[in-house]
Amino acid sequence: MLARFLAAFWAGRESADRIARRYPAALALLAFGLVIFAFAGLLSLPIATTTGVRAPFADALFVATSAVSVTGLTTVDTATHWSFFGQATILSGIQIGGFGVMTLASILGLAVSRKLGLTAKILTARETKTTRLGEVGSLIRVVVITSVTLELCIALLLFPRFFAVYDSAGSALWHSVFFAVSSFNNAGFLPTTEGLMPYYSDWLILGPIMMGVFIGSLGFPVILNLARARRNRTLWTLHTKLTVVTSALLVAVGAVWFLIAEWRNAATLGGMTFDEKILSSLFLAIMPRSGGFNTIDIGAMHESSWLITDALMFVGGGSASTAGGIKVTTLAVLMLAIVAEARGDRDTEVFRRRIPADILRLAVAVTFLGATIILVSCLIMLELTGLALDVILFEVISAFATVGLSTGITPDLPDSAKYMLVMLMYVGRVGTMTFGAALALRSRRRVIRLPEERPIVG
Repeated sequence: MLARFLAAFWAGRESADRIARRYPAALALLAFGLVIFAFAGLLSLPIATTTGVRAPFADALFVATSAVSVTGLTTVDTATHWSFFGQATILSGIQIGGFGVMTLASILGLAVSRKLGLTAKILTARETKTTRLGEVGSLIRVVVITSVTLELCIALLLFPRFFAVYDSAGSALWHSVFFAVSSFNNAGFLPTTEGLMPYYSDWLILGPIMMGVFIGSLGFPVILNLARARRNRTLWTLHTKLTVVTSALLVAVGAVWFLIAEWRNAATLGGMTFDEKILSSLFLAIMPRSGGFNTIDIGAMHESSWLITDALMFVGGGSASTAGGIKVTTLAVLMLAIVAEARGDRDTEVFRRRIPADILRLAVAVTFLGATIILVSCLIMLELTGLALDVILFEVISAFATVGLSTGITPDLPDSAKYMLVMLMYVGRVGTMTFGAALALRSRRRVIRLPEERPIVG
């Protein structure tokens, strides 16, 4: 009996290993789909709502997708609609989704490179040519330990301030843990009806949340590299340098723009002191990384600020992170290629390194695919809702980039539009990631190359 069980176990292990190596992208799509429907089932239970009445399936599926894809968009108020069981289910979905995003993104990266470069650095400092489940299991353990440790640190920073606000250790602990998990995983879900608006001037609450969102948006490979090379910046990889520098530049540009554009807007920053305006602008600039929190009414912002937020959300955060978008490294590669072309350089170079041509082609493909998805989705949403283009564009990009910011139209959308946003969150979470991996896995060398001829471009 034991021998047969062990034989079946090893046969199943080998079969799963072959599927993981041959079809990593399909495995990612299937895994996320199954997890989403499992959480939708839990949120459909009567115990998940405060009234004891089953939530409509459209709302349950929408919130489950938003939680597992760590987006933050919601059709109902999280604090009043869902019971403690429902909120705990959402928090579990965020945590599992965050683990899955970082792990699957790393595994896809390993499949692309045909070697466990990341795992080798963590475990054995040697390269291997196959992706074994045992090694993947070790990678998952490191991802989980790193994530939980950082979330715990954020919760500990938040606890004293929440304890002063609620004067209850239980409430303070729940809010600290919820915001820590939601911020590090760039989810944007809120356990309170008022959200963070009452704390728009509170550095002790907003500071740890901004730190959690920014660190979570860097990506697991960057976090690990920074931890290992904290005393020696020469050990930073090119990916780390591009991610950190580009992310910091986007935050700085966004903060300056929001400060200028919203300075006199009485509905947003107009009535604040100078220090409060600085904090609010910085918070607004960090959230499009994929955080999704807000301390002011997004719907009251100027349209120019919406447009800048659209651009920041479309870029998103770092690769193999819980953030969405086309990723900051994609933007960096494209901008560097433009600079190289303008200067007449043959190669795209940065930080004394040359970026391969296939990486540039991949960046172009990912960006074009993302823009096409948003264009088609906006056309469909305009037909389904009849709303103005500016709010539809904002909502579509927020869903696709798994950000969670909203102008306030989400709860009032028809079910057909909600299902459209569900598809966008799903595609935005795993679509570009698996698409990029699929393109890279198709890379092959040809013995015979066709003659070269230059078409006129531009």
